[in-house]
Amino acid sequence: MQKQIYVIGHRNPDTDSIASAIAYAAFKRTLGHENVTAAMAGEPNPQTRYILERLGIAPPLYLADVHPKVRDLLARRPVTAGAGMPLKEALELLHRHAIRVLPVVDAAGAPQGVVSLLKLSEKYLVAGSDRRRGVDSSLCNLSRCLDATVLTGALSEQVEHLHLFIGAMTRQSFSARIAGYDTANLLVLTGDRPSIQQAAIEAGVRLLVVTGGFTITDDLLSLARSRGVAVISTPHDTASSAWLARLSSPLSCFIERKFEQIGVAEPLEHLRLRLMHSGEPAVVVVEDDGTIAGVATKSSLLTPIPYALILMDHNELSQAVPGAESVEILEVIDHHKLGNPPTSQPITFMVAPVGSTCSVVASLYRERGMVPEQQIAALLLAGIMSDTIILKSPTTTGRDRELVAWLEPLAGLDHASFGRDIFASCSGFSAHGSLEKAVRADFKHFTAAETLFGVGQVEVVGFDEFYELKDRLRTVLQQVKQADRLHLAGLMVTDINSATTLFLAEGKNELAHLMGYPQLEPHLYELKGVMSRKKQLVPHLLKVLGTL
Repeated sequence: MQKQIYVIGHRNPDTDSIASAIAYAAFKRTLGHENVTAAMAGEPNPQTRYILERLGIAPPLYLADVHPKVRDLLARRPVTAGAGMPLKEALELLHRHAIRVLPVVDAAGAPQGVVSLLKLSEKYLVAGSDRRRGVDSSLCNLSRCLDATVLTGALSEQVEHLHLFIGAMTRQSFSARIAGYDTANLLVLTGDRPSIQQAAIEAGVRLLVVTGGFTITDDLLSLARSRGVAVISTPHDTASSAWLARLSSPLSCFIERKFEQIGVAEPLEHLRLRLMHSGEPAVVVVEDDGTIAGVATKSSLLTPIPYALILMDHNELSQAVPGAESVEILEVIDHHKLGNPPTSQPITFMVAPVGSTCSVVASLYRERGMVPEQQIAALLLAGIMSDTIILKSPTTTGRDRELVAWLEPLAGLDHASFGRDIFASCSGFSAHGSLEKAVRADFKHFTAAETLFGVGQVEVVGFDEFYELKDRLRTVLQQVKQADRLHLAGLMVTDINSATTLFLAEGKNELAHLMGYPQLEPHLYELKGVMSRKKQLVPHLLKVLGTL
């Protein structure tokens, strides 16, 4: 079975992240990879929602995390048994399916316990005369396992504790041997021995089994009826019948009520720990409703995870969807600095110094002579407009402008007008619903030496709203800094008209002496000509904070 491949951008996704994921997934499917699905690691911001709604494109699949779950390696074809199943049939199941643990379930499919081959052998072969002679079974199960024909008597479904005797001796010796037992609990096996048959019936044994396919005389049958003795005939010889009689015990006599159990939605790591440290050979896996889903053993841990990732618009695990470090990464398509983790196999790794990951994806279409559908062309154009701030950002390259010119007629849109609509639809803070959402909508983490810092960015048209909210935004940054355990939390407020950014910073007060930009007031800096976090502010902060 092919792995499911998710094309997914970074946490707190922006337009470029989601647009490039959708477009690249469409590109892969056009090449015949039907198992590729676009995904996102967070909810789309207001700008992205506006673009998707305007273009009539559904948001990609939301994946809160990709940590492997128990369900990812489970074959949902559990072999189960009921508590009343004879041990003989259970052993046949264990052998036929080459399994070592058999879950016992109730009528609703919920596990009641397990029967393991190891524990069965220990219990079934344990020494002791009573254990060798004792049989816990019902008369129905006995008849069923012996493939018997009922000659007389009603066969109960009730489990009884019976003492097994084989009548392979003289009548006198037989009668002497059974004299010390309660004959109402005796199970007697004998062949074509009328004297033993008569002695057993006269003694009032619980069940007489005639082996070898033989029967008994009408007179003895009549006597058995009058004494309340059940009589059956089995085609098996006496030795085989004795063995099968012991195998007629129901599984209820062998169930291990204490067993390891785990839900399908639990992390795979939890299953690994249980299998490695519990001492049990298997763990029963249950569905959300409590019914059995399957059985996991140590060999289950070798099952490949059924999905893999293609990372878009990022290459660092700190920005990736949670759990990405536990999943195979097949490709990386990006336009940021390198901070990628090592991989165990060679992968496609494409990073280009352009203004948008959508530019990289558009280049792939054009280089292969493929024309994207109008919706995809418009989406790629939107991603480039968003990330380059309508081609005004210093990250903009000649290649971005060339691709915009290629995409415009395919999308049926004027890039400048479309770009203005995009920023007008959601500029400022009110579009995000709350100040925390506005700060976190495009917030990324970075590391400079021993300093951990995060920077968000909000595009605005004029700074009036920002100044009204400045004190409240400082409070939000303090909360983000504490929650994310950062040394510094900052927010870029970028005016797309004046190409100026106001940078509000919380933490690392010594930054004021090294920032290199005018400080308008405590915690607030004016960065004229700065519009790009990736190319301008973050490289500067990495250099400055690395000296602290």
